[in-house]
Amino acid sequence: MLNLEDQVRTLVPLGITGRINRLVGTTASVSGLPAPMSAVCRIHREQGLALMGEVVGFDGPETLIVPYGDWSGVRRGNRVELLESMPRVRVGDSLLGRVMDGQGRFLDDRPAPLSPHRVLLHREPISPLKRPPIDTPLGTGIRAIDGLLTCGQGQRIGIFAGSGVGKSHLLGQLARSSTADVNVVVLVGERGREVREFLEKNLGPEGLAKSVVVVATSDEAAVLRLRAAFLGTAIAEYFRDTGKNVLLLMDSVTRFAAAQREIGVAAGESSATRGFPPSVFAMLPKLLERTGRTEAGTITAFYTVLVEGDDPHEPITDAVRGILDGHIVLSRKLAQRGHWPAIDVLASLSRLFPDLSTPGQRAAAQLLRKVLAAHAAAEDLINLGAYQKGGDPVVDVALEFMSEIQALLQQSNAEQTAPDATMNRLRQVADQMSAALRI
Repeated sequence: MLNLEDQVRTLVPLGITGRINRLVGTTASVSGLPAPMSAVCRIHREQGLALMGEVVGFDGPETLIVPYGDWSGVRRGNRVELLESMPRVRVGDSLLGRVMDGQGRFLDDRPAPLSPHRVLLHREPISPLKRPPIDTPLGTGIRAIDGLLTCGQGQRIGIFAGSGVGKSHLLGQLARSSTADVNVVVLVGERGREVREFLEKNLGPEGLAKSVVVVATSDEAAVLRLRAAFLGTAIAEYFRDTGKNVLLLMDSVTRFAAAQREIGVAAGESSATRGFPPSVFAMLPKLLERTGRTEAGTITAFYTVLVEGDDPHEPITDAVRGILDGHIVLSRKLAQRGHWPAIDVLASLSRLFPDLSTPGQRAAAQLLRKVLAAHAAAEDLINLGAYQKGGDPVVDVALEFMSEIQALLQQSNAEQTAPDATMNRLRQVADQMSAALRI
C-alpha cells in the first residue's frame, strides 16, 4: 500500500520522476527520468526510508543510478525522483572543527551549524590564464620539505608511498604545523577503525580546530567515496575564494581512482590500463586541477598516492605524477631504519623549488643532494667494509657528516621547526661540508 506522500504524488505529480526497470549489481536502470550526469535522486522503497543515489551514465533511453547505500527493499517499479540536477553543498566558517561524511552529514554528534552559503559540488578547474605565479613559500614545519623540497602557496604535491610507511602521520603533522589559515582534510576509503585514531592522534585538537574533515570509509558506496573528494575540494574552494590560504590534504587519490573504477565497470565501461577504465584517467585532472592559486587566495594541496607493491610506475602513480607540481616519495627502507619522516630526498622533487628558494638555499641543497647521492652509490661497499677512505672525497665527507645530515632530515612527529631555523641549519651543515671539500 502506498504511503500518504506517494498517494499525493500519484495524484499531483511533483518534479521529474521515473521508475526502476532492473537492477544489475550495484546499478539500477531507470526509465522516464531525464536526469543529467551526477544528478542526485531519491529512490522510494516500499518500507523504510528512501534511498539516495547518483546518476552515473545512460543505457539507451534508461538512466543508470548508483545508490549511496544498499539496494535492500527496492523492487522493480519503485519510483525515482530527481532532487538536484546540479548538486550543491552548504559551506561557511562554521564548518571549522567539524567532521562530516560524503553527503555532508555531520558525524561528530554536535548540532548542524548554520552554513549560509551554497556552492557547486562540481566546478570547472581554474582557467590557466587566471592562475597567478606561485611566489610565496608555505612553511610546513618539516625540515626535509622546507629545506630541500620547498613548496609554495598554491602548489600541488603528491606523497607517494606503499602501505604502512607513514603517509597518514605526515598528513597529520602538516595539518598541525603548516602556516595555512585553514585545513581541509579528506579521508577517502579509509579504514573505519583509523578515522578516530587519525583525528585524535595525528590531527589532534590543535589541528582539528582550524580544519574541516570529510570522511568516506572503505565500507561506504563507491559513489560516496568519490563524492567525499569533490566535497572536500568544494569546501577548500569556498575558503580560498574568501581570501584565505587553504591547505588541502587528501588520503588517498588511489582509493578515489579505485572508486571510479568500480563505478565505471558497473556502468558498462571496459577496462583499459591494468583494470582501470578510461573514465578514471579523465576524472583525475578534473579533481586535481581545481586546486591552486587564484587572485583571491590559494589552495596548497597534498595528495597521497598508495604505490601498489612499491611499484613507482603503476598507472595511477604515473598519471598523478604527471599532473601535479612535485612529488614526495616515502621510502620503506628509511622507515624500517626508524628514519622519520621517511622522505627519500633523492627521489623527491618540488618543481617550484628553483623559483621559491634563494641562491644560498639552492647551493646548500644541491651540495647535500650530491653528498647523499655519493653515499647511496657507495652504500654496498660501505656496508661490506670494502670502502677505503680516500677513494672518493665526496663519500668521505658523507661518512664524516652523515650524522649531521640525518639530524637535519629527521624529526619527531610532534616536532615543528620554523622555516628560518630550517634554513640556518641547512646552511650550517652545507658550510661544514664545503669546508671539508675545500669548495
